[in-house]
Amino acid sequence: MNTMLAAILHGKEDVRVERVPIPEPASGEIVVRVHSALTCGTDLKVYRRGYHARMLNPPVPFGHELAGTVASVGDGVQQFDVGDHVVALNSAPCDRCFFCLHGQQNLCDDLLFNNGAYAQYIRVPARIVEKNTLHVPESVPLEHAALTEPLACCLRGIEESGVVAGDIVAVIGAGPIGLLFIHAASLLGAEIIAVVKHDKQIKFAEEFGAKHVVQVTPGPDPIVAVRALSPDGRGADVVLEAVAQPLTWQWAVEMVRKGGTVNFFGGPPAGSIVALDTNLLHYSDITLKASFHHTPATVRRAFTMIASGKFKADKFLTGRAPLQQLKPVLDGLMERSNEIKTVIDPWQT
Repeated sequence: MNTMLAAILHGKEDVRVERVPIPEPASGEIVVRVHSALTCGTDLKVYRRGYHARMLNPPVPFGHELAGTVASVGDGVQQFDVGDHVVALNSAPCDRCFFCLHGQQNLCDDLLFNNGAYAQYIRVPARIVEKNTLHVPESVPLEHAALTEPLACCLRGIEESGVVAGDIVAVIGAGPIGLLFIHAASLLGAEIIAVVKHDKQIKFAEEFGAKHVVQVTPGPDPIVAVRALSPDGRGADVVLEAVAQPLTWQWAVEMVRKGGTVNFFGGPPAGSIVALDTNLLHYSDITLKASFHHTPATVRRAFTMIASGKFKADKFLTGRAPLQQLKPVLDGLMERSNEIKTVIDPWQT
């Protein structure tokens, strides 16, 4: 039996690189030889908690941001051939349920997830092959293409918030998702105010397009500081919250202008309660939104942005490690290492 190396999540902070059988494609499926898998905040939360309510129950293959080459194809697959460069997304909607038919494929009642990116090979289910696997041109590095999934989530958040060129957009947080928001919104022509915590994040935020940076500590009240950077102190047109803390949810509401939009993109832990000023919300006519996941349309727009040459994909990939070092990498990220995203190479020894 042919075998491969793969990371298996066994529980809380328990991931092991094991030798398992190389998957075989069923009808409509493909098997991808993973070139690059990227670390992700969601994976870090799953690692810390030991599970994901919707996607992962251990023991289970782990990881979901990847790109590689087609190693084998199942019966009936016509759009991909062995050797093709591809980025395979981590989910695909059914396109038949109420939510899909109402333009909310991210909320699909039968959203099919796929995990196992931290491995030498991954099997891609037929639905994802059909709906959410893209050809990658030779001109686009595979490790850059692997950024498609998180960028697609951020683009959906930006689009759902109505960001247009010329808007003043405050982004709270400068982790990987916050930086993706900053870069994508700036490429779309928005003026970015980044709200960051750590010294190292100031440089990252500026590098990815922030015109202004407000550091939470030390410094002035971040709400006052953000509003002061907007014309007449009226506040940001849109605030994108990417920290996932009740306090930053409150900040977002107080940073936005009258008639503006807040997107609570960062999800606090289950059971979190946030107190918001209802008088402010009502009389300032503020729109509150939350965005989850991506759709096939935003996946394609994200990949187009990455392939455009304007997107600084290489700047997001600040670390590299072999698969065998995945656990130390995740442990380091929990201790807030200086990396934005680490490229996990399953073939490096």
